[in-house]
Amino acid sequence: MGKIIGALAGGREPEEIFLDFEKCQPSEEEREIHTTVAAVLNKGPAILDRLNHYGGCEEYIRKAITQPGAEAEESAWNAVLPAVDQLQEFYDFSLELESCFPKLVVALCKNDPKDSLANQQALAKQLADVFDFVLRFDDAKLVNPAIQNDFSYYRRTLNRMKLSKKDCNIKIRDDLANRMSLFFAYPTPMMNVLSETTVKFLSSDSTVPRENVTVALATIANVCHDMVAQKRFESDNTNMFCLRAMTGGIILFDHLHAQGAFARKSPINIKGCIQVLKGYPTSTDGLLNALRFTTIHLNDPETPNAIKQLLN
Repeated sequence: MGKIIGALAGGREPEEIFLDFEKCQPSEEEREIHTTVAAVLNKGPAILDRLNHYGGCEEYIRKAITQPGAEAEESAWNAVLPAVDQLQEFYDFSLELESCFPKLVVALCKNDPKDSLANQQALAKQLADVFDFVLRFDDAKLVNPAIQNDFSYYRRTLNRMKLSKKDCNIKIRDDLANRMSLFFAYPTPMMNVLSETTVKFLSSDSTVPRENVTVALATIANVCHDMVAQKRFESDNTNMFCLRAMTGGIILFDHLHAQGAFARKSPINIKGCIQVLKGYPTSTDGLLNALRFTTIHLNDPETPNAIKQLLN
């Protein structure tokens, strides 16, 4: 199923794989895992829509703080409660992602990962779907300070209500509130979930070698770079999808590989990936910032200065 992508890319031979993100369908072999993962991913668009329309309770909270009194505090609390219910939806979705992602990793990485990506293209598309969702979610969360402000106010008020025994009917209590607080404390919470889940899974499951996972991530990053650089798709939406999948692959690889994605001997065409992001006509600032601030090896001494300068 693989097709050779012609021409060299960034001094490296391109991957001999073409992932047809626009047309691939699950085979019988893929169907069980595909159905399981799709049940989670299909909720992603609604989650993103709610996040993008999350307005926050700043006005109510400000009034309750600057003009304290029973009426203002009750108004703020009544505004924050449904907002926090929404935040719980986001957190609960991260748990679903945490549960299904290892299944996808096993299916694509238990055997030769390049063959698996080429021959299980519907599952490869779902891996790209995960990265696409994660980067969209984290980008939207990053520019919305109301999320943490609302939840901080909720927790402070909850603590006061506990002292006065008025919290008996509240569903998001200490344990869940603590876990949610840790989740939203990360600038990029979904990518953090993906990274921690993968590390934990690889530490407990010996059937999937870590090297297979890093090879799969490097491959999908390189393939997505090549497909955009070689203009294999006409649709801007598909090309942006490829760029998010590429960026997600780089970030997760960087968290899993001892030398990271930016080292001189990295299997990822990192220079080409950065160049294709910087040269793409639609804004990719969010993806470039994700590489700058979500990776852990960019500022290592071993990272070539040319790569660091490209991301300046």
